[in-house]
Amino acid sequence: MPIELTILALGAVLLIVHIQVAIRAKTKQYGVEWNTGPRDKDMPPLGEVPARLERARDNFQETLPVAIIGLMGVVVAGKTSEITAIAGWVWLAARVIYLPLYWTGVRLWRTVVFGVSALALVVLIGVLLLG
Repeated sequence: MPIELTILALGAVLLIVHIQVAIRAKTKQYGVEWNTGPRDKDMPPLGEVPARLERARDNFQETLPVAIIGLMGVVVAGKTSEITAIAGWVWLAARVIYLPLYWTGVRLWRTVVFGVSALALVVLIGVLLLG
């Protein structure tokens, strides 16, 4: 199996982690009854940490399709290489690092790590289009 598909599968695991961490924080604030109920009522705003975790999850969900296109695209197009593997690993590592940075409220470094992950995606898409 191409390493790019392994990276993508690990990205799916990271998505599950994002979802679970965010919902557990939200449930801690709103309670199990809210979580197991229909969630019809408007709730008070989320606290600082649960809100961060939701934003981190949303951010990951927004960028994951680009990773899927890049990683799957180079596999389907037969353009996998050491460069695409490195770009994939850099993307995944940066996204793993991003979650605790956002969770704990780290400002500048969170943005730098996001930029690194975005640059890795640009490399993947560049190889797919030009490479």
